[in-house]
Amino acid sequence: MNEFSKEMLKTGFVPTMGALHEGHLSLVRRAKAENDRVIVSIFVNPTQFNNPADLKNYPRMPEKDFEMLESEGVDVLFFPSEKEIYPNGIEAKSAIDFGQLEKVMEGKFRPGHFKGVAQVVSRLFEITDPDNAYFGEKDYQQLAIIRELVEQKKYRVKITGGPTMREADGLAMSSRNLLLTPDLRQEAAKISQALFHVRDDRGKKSLKELKSEAVDIIERSGLLKVEYLEVADAKTLQPHETWDDKNTLRCLTAVQAGNIRLIDNVEV
Repeated sequence: MNEFSKEMLKTGFVPTMGALHEGHLSLVRRAKAENDRVIVSIFVNPTQFNNPADLKNYPRMPEKDFEMLESEGVDVLFFPSEKEIYPNGIEAKSAIDFGQLEKVMEGKFRPGHFKGVAQVVSRLFEITDPDNAYFGEKDYQQLAIIRELVEQKKYRVKITGGPTMREADGLAMSSRNLLLTPDLRQEAAKISQALFHVRDDRGKKSLKELKSEAVDIIERSGLLKVEYLEVADAKTLQPHETWDDKNTLRCLTAVQAGNIRLIDNVEV
């Protein structure tokens, strides 16, 4: 890794929680193409986990991550301790009011989650001072929250969303996939199948009917359980009950696969 110095060069930043996969690397490659130097952080942020067991079990493989980033030619790897990110402790979460953005879907089922996300992203931006930052669209609601954070706090960074990368069977790439049993891993492909069903049949049936069919696709085997499946405005993330031809819509879902919680979304 090259030594980092603050020159008049454009800096790209890719924040991660490690256990890297092709989705992360696609963001790194885009950052490299659009900037003079690239910083990648690896930090499993405790303030965005609602479930202590989820935090404890989150996959960690730093040595493999370091090798992958070095092979991609990343200029700076930022691998901070909790004390470095939160020198005054982790209690004081972001005071920003994200309005309805944090009250639906992930915000509804994981109260406080986005406050923790905003807290750590703010600290990372303050430390790295990037010109451009890159986040995956798989965490679509998180991306909307971060854009709102930047607007409210008037950070000078430009936020870029990268498309969801998928396995050959359609499953959205996620570090949590590593925790799935073979049976659950095979069944998890039904999540994207359900979302594609809503996307491909938009307008052919009522929104309510398509949502019901999508839930059935996911839950049919009894191995997966849908927490939510919504069709929402792509910008405001407010759920729709009928089709709207004026605005871009997004179908978003969270699914429990055993003890592992998976999220995915597609534009519809």
